[in-house]
Amino acid sequence: MTQPYAIQGDVHPARLLHGFSGPVHLPGEAGYDERRRSLNPSVDPRPLLVAEAAHEDDVRTALLAARRHGLPFAVQATGHGTHAGCDGGIVVNTSAMASVLVDPGRRIARVGPGARWGEVIAACAPFGLAPLSGSSPSVGVTGYTLGGGLGWLARRHGFAADSVVRARVLTADGRHVTADAGRHPDLFWALRGGGGGFGVVTSLEFRLHPVSEVYAGFAYFPIEGAAETLAAYRDWIERIPDALSTAIVLRWMPDDAATPEPLRGRHVLMVKAVHAGEADDARRLLAPLWRAAGPALLDETASMPYARTAMGGTAARHLDLFDALPDEVIGTLVEASEHARTVEVRHWGGAMGRPGPDAGPVSRRSTRLSVIVDTPPPGLAEALRPHANGGTFLNFLTDPSRTASAFAPDDLRRLREIKHAYDPDAFFRVGHTV
Repeated sequence: MTQPYAIQGDVHPARLLHGFSGPVHLPGEAGYDERRRSLNPSVDPRPLLVAEAAHEDDVRTALLAARRHGLPFAVQATGHGTHAGCDGGIVVNTSAMASVLVDPGRRIARVGPGARWGEVIAACAPFGLAPLSGSSPSVGVTGYTLGGGLGWLARRHGFAADSVVRARVLTADGRHVTADAGRHPDLFWALRGGGGGFGVVTSLEFRLHPVSEVYAGFAYFPIEGAAETLAAYRDWIERIPDALSTAIVLRWMPDDAATPEPLRGRHVLMVKAVHAGEADDARRLLAPLWRAAGPALLDETASMPYARTAMGGTAARHLDLFDALPDEVIGTLVEASEHARTVEVRHWGGAMGRPGPDAGPVSRRSTRLSVIVDTPPPGLAEALRPHANGGTFLNFLTDPSRTASAFAPDDLRRLREIKHAYDPDAFFRVGHTV
């Protein structure tokens, strides 16, 4: 296979990473295809090699080799968030760097770049603490957090990026620096929502929160009342506390034995709910929504440990953010759900819209609702665009050419200044960069 980049110095790929201690996979070898793959099915990366780093010195070795030979460079842990192929370049996989250390007294966790949320949640649970984790335990912590991080505790405690207190970063010139409020504060600001284009984060520290048990789960209702339920939802979310996070999903259920019989092969309206509080309060708060949507075909909501709230997510083939949900949008979404497998309307607000004075560049914090469609039918974007607020969210954005749209204009200018200061020749250019 012809590579789009020539290796300066005519070095065989197998000899590029002298001193690298982890496994290195070349095209045609066992393990290469598995480790190069992105979870985004539209991306088919063809790197020159994939190197599995055992520690941060391995990451530095690979970075310096890429610089020395003029090759593209990218870091991947779990495959999530990989929206551009590092064709002909060096991909460093950090899955083995998955350390998780919890300081329960300070309510701080420190994780390696390969850690996933499931590992962090399990480490925090014995202390009655919880991170601001994503919807799935398999999602990588670092990439999720650098992109903002919208989880089920975000309405109560803010974006995951807002919880970061310190990061150890490998810069484009191979230096290790510590970024926090007192050291490299500009870089620290950029990392909290600006994405991974400023350096390789080899260690991340963030605050934890005293959440051990929640009332959570799914409830399924007939699809026939979807328009009326979404209209009721629009009004209902104006009165609920920050402790309650919800989403309404219009979904075609699989017709298989793994699907509960009342739902099998049906088009349904599903409510996702997580309440960080007492079960009686949750049931009282949710009752008006249940009445609007009901009667339930199946109600699986219950009290449970926070560790069991993994509720999955919808692949964001189409994303729009809204400050309101007019009838025209509701009608468009109900119609789109006849053709799409999944349409999700999620409530934002709460602490996400009340950033502290030193908050990072997560934009559109005033957004009230997001709409994600996994298989958008023709014309959907054009129908929704006049009603959307024009923003995007980095974690949900699959098109790297639109990265700039995820930031407010002033934040974007500042991010580009910081990018130039720490990466003047745009060495980190694969994926979401400003």
